[in-house]
Amino acid sequence: MCSGGISGHHRRSQGPYDVRLAVPIALIVVVTVVDILAPPEVHLGPFLVAAPAITASFAGPRTTGIIGALAVLAQTVVAVTRTSLTDLNHTLQVVALILISVLVAFLARLRERHEQQLTQLRSVAQAAQQVVLRPLPRRIGPLRLAAVYLAAEAEAQIGGDLYAAARTTGGTRFIIGDVRGKGLEAIGEAARLLGAFRAAAHWQPDLPTLVTYLEATVSSDLDTPGAWNTHAESDNEAFTTAAVLDIQDHSPTLTMINCGHPPPLLLRGGQVFELQVRQQAPPLGLTGFMTSAFTAEAFTFHTGDLVLLYTDGVIEARDRHGIFYPLTERVAAWSGHGPEALLRYMRDDLRKHAGGHLGDDAALVAIERVSHTVSHHPVPRNVGPPPSENR
Repeated sequence: MCSGGISGHHRRSQGPYDVRLAVPIALIVVVTVVDILAPPEVHLGPFLVAAPAITASFAGPRTTGIIGALAVLAQTVVAVTRTSLTDLNHTLQVVALILISVLVAFLARLRERHEQQLTQLRSVAQAAQQVVLRPLPRRIGPLRLAAVYLAAEAEAQIGGDLYAAARTTGGTRFIIGDVRGKGLEAIGEAARLLGAFRAAAHWQPDLPTLVTYLEATVSSDLDTPGAWNTHAESDNEAFTTAAVLDIQDHSPTLTMINCGHPPPLLLRGGQVFELQVRQQAPPLGLTGFMTSAFTAEAFTFHTGDLVLLYTDGVIEARDRHGIFYPLTERVAAWSGHGPEALLRYMRDDLRKHAGGHLGDDAALVAIERVSHTVSHHPVPRNVGPPPSENR
């Protein structure tokens, strides 16, 4: 899933159809000519079976049948030229070639039908993705946004990683999270949490109240009999890490509650800082272990600052030597401008590090403040640089 024109998937490139079709045709011509010119004891006719077999790997049953018929015709020409069509050896070769051509044409039909089913499944997955993980707009208030979803499997369109934005009267609220687990259960839990966030982000007065509501939503699902039993896991093992942010339009501040999620990164003046909260809450679904209420913490977020939200699929991506992706270092090495440029760089660099295959789904959201009007109310004194800047 993506926004801002950033694609999260690469389609497999395929050569022109006629170029691929030239391969079996050329094979038929070469085998026929060589077989005619070869000594009597040399028989190359059996190699003609490769022509329809190759065609069946990329073409439909009709084209495969035509190539098979050409191969049979070529074998007939060889038989008439070298001996006669009634020669037992050539007769058996022609009959075998006919049977094999019919078989591979049938297999081509099965392959074509399977590809049609996969295409339909991809369409359903993309439709579900649009509903569950809606694209973020490029601009919300004083913010510019970009997002990208990188699936671990090429055929997967969506998993347990999630993100969303919701406009309020005075700002914008964001959530990024990662549901523990995979498959339909994770997708269902992600959809449930995103629905709760979109429904409540507009009317909950503050972040602690909003996160309390989200926790109640996750916990109520875990109390449902049979939930998460597909993998024979205990209900109390299910949870969702999440970071919930509130960025005000008229104040250079960002407030956040982090529930066991990797800390966002703040890019400011060519430097990168982790937005580490002093009181990190447990993941949603595990907050029964909390000894105090949710507490929102504030950070400065000026014009030109850029915040990068991400899931653990990014920092847990390994290269062929087993080394984790050094996110902070790679972001610090970026010298571009704008959220879309950052995510294009991150997408390409992450795939390069992982050798083109991620071990887990990964989601990234980049938020840049491009303007703000500071309110007449002074910013609290405790709202300063990220904690890591003071260390």
